[in-house]
Amino acid sequence: METVRTREGAIAKDTTETELTKIPLLRATVETLHPSSKEEDDFMIRRFLRARDLDVEKASAMFLKYLKWRHEFVPNGSVSVSDVPIELAQDKVFMQGRDKIGRPILIVFGRRHFQNKDGLDEFKRFVVYVLDKVCASMPPGQEKFVGIAELKGWGYSNSDVRGYLSALSILQDYYPERLGKLFIVNAPYIFMKVWKIIYPFIDNKTKKKIVFVEKNKVKSTLLEEMDESQVPEIFGGSLSLVPIQDAN
Repeated sequence: METVRTREGAIAKDTTETELTKIPLLRATVETLHPSSKEEDDFMIRRFLRARDLDVEKASAMFLKYLKWRHEFVPNGSVSVSDVPIELAQDKVFMQGRDKIGRPILIVFGRRHFQNKDGLDEFKRFVVYVLDKVCASMPPGQEKFVGIAELKGWGYSNSDVRGYLSALSILQDYYPERLGKLFIVNAPYIFMKVWKIIYPFIDNKTKKKIVFVEKNKVKSTLLEEMDESQVPEIFGGSLSLVPIQDAN
C-alpha cells in the first residue's frame, strides 16, 4: 500500500499501486474536457475510480457527469438553509459524534419525512445540503460517514418512493464512496414493501454497506462501531441529538 497526497498535503495510506497509476490518467482525461476538475484533489479522483472498479473510462464518464451536475444544480457552490426551509422544518436529520475510526454519524428519522407537495426540487437540494454538511465535517484523511435510519413509527404517509430514489441516485452518482455503513433500525413490516421497490436500484457496493438491525440489538450493534459516548441517547447512549443545520 502506498500513499496519495492531496493538494492540501493530506496523505491517504490505503491507496494501491494500481490506483496510484490510474489517478493521474483519470485526472488528465477529465482536466482536458472539464478544466474545473483541476480544483479537485486526488481523494475525489480516487473515489470515482473505486466506484467504477478502477476502470478509467467509466470513472471519467461518471466524474464528468458529476461536474456537469454540480455546476448546474449547485451554481453558487453550496445549498443554503434558505434554499430548503420546508425540509428543515420537518426536523428529521441530525448529525453528531464519530465512530471508532472517525467517521461522522448521521441520523435520519423516517417518520418525519413527508413528500414535498411542490415536487422533488427542494428535497434534492436538501439531500445535497445534508451530504455536503456531513462531508465537510470529516476530519483530514477521512472520506466516509455512518448513517442511521430510524424507522420507528414509519407509515404509508412517509412512503415517498420518488424521493427515496432521488436521494439514492444523488448519493451513488455524485457522492461515490462516501457512505461507510448504513444501519436501518426499527423498520416496520410495511416498510419492507417499499424496500422491495427500492432495492433493485441500489448498486452492489452500496448494498454491502446496509445493515438491518434487530430491535433488541440496536445498542449492541452500534457499540461495535462506536464508543458509548458517541452512541445517540435515543439508542441508549449519551450523545444528544444535534439538528443538521446546527452541527459543526
